[in-house]
Amino acid sequence: MKQIYKYMKTLVDFILSLDEIDIFKVLATADELNLQELVDYIQKYLIENKSEWLEQHFEFTQQISSRSNNLSKLQEFYTTLWGLAQNPTLIPDPKSWSKDDFKMMRNTLQHCLPLVRFFCLSSKEFSQKVRPYRKLVNQQLYDNLLNFYLEPDSVSSHNIQRPRNIMINEIIDEVIDSLIVDSGIVLTISRWIDKVDINDNNFKESYLPYKLELLLRGSRDGFTPKKFHELCDNKPNTVIFIKIKGAEEIVGGYNPLKWNSSNTWDYALSNHYSCGPKFGHDIVIYNASNETSDYDVVYCEKHFYEKQIRDSDDKFIIEDYEVFLIIKK
Repeated sequence: MKQIYKYMKTLVDFILSLDEIDIFKVLATADELNLQELVDYIQKYLIENKSEWLEQHFEFTQQISSRSNNLSKLQEFYTTLWGLAQNPTLIPDPKSWSKDDFKMMRNTLQHCLPLVRFFCLSSKEFSQKVRPYRKLVNQQLYDNLLNFYLEPDSVSSHNIQRPRNIMINEIIDEVIDSLIVDSGIVLTISRWIDKVDINDNNFKESYLPYKLELLLRGSRDGFTPKKFHELCDNKPNTVIFIKIKGAEEIVGGYNPLKWNSSNTWDYALSNHYSCGPKFGHDIVIYNASNETSDYDVVYCEKHFYEKQIRDSDDKFIIEDYEVFLIIKK
């Protein structure tokens, strides 16, 4: 671990030793590779240490940062910078603004605020980027926003603008690497986990607070219980997709708890060294003889799930299966 930390520190030090243009190129590459921690670190460094350079190269840097939702820190920096430039007597910290200061800034941004997709922000983004400036938006809109983020199932009376489509496909493709399901499943899972209702008024096409990290792929890592427990044990919040051989069917399940190889049972989840991901009897995957051989017993039988997963209770063969760790962005 110390060696990894030392290597990462050396890498970061090297990046920060580059000139500003090259640092920005590294930032763009890190964004493309979805290295969000590095992206956030570089953004913070540029804002705190290279703000003058960012201002001098505004057209170049702002154009690049506006192409990705991951560069939100820079986008916020440029928005504030522009607003302050229109009102040079204001200081950057909104906590110190007077009523007249807010009124002046509101007048400056009056044509910009209606273009902001407030309802497409995550709750964290709302807390960090909207609440400090809440006096800039009208009270009804802010009340609707507050209610929306406190009660995701509520229906807002506000005219909600749907998200722009510029970066949606690129962002979705970055949050899952699967040979079984398409990238749209991340949107569905995100809504399930956060209990976000899909309706015409609150539909959020860009609702992507999670990314899925591949832990295991059968065609890559094997189909044995031992390999499953080696790669997936003691990791909470996992989702499993199973492609059935000879059929156009995909089944799966979500486990908010941790898998392990102990002989335990927790509601509709079973843990055993000879089992793969086993959801009671609704989804059963195991080897009847030993943990180092491929699964030889696989079937679905309704017990705990509200609905039956498959029409048939017959055994089937797995063509491939994948286990993903669900990570909050």
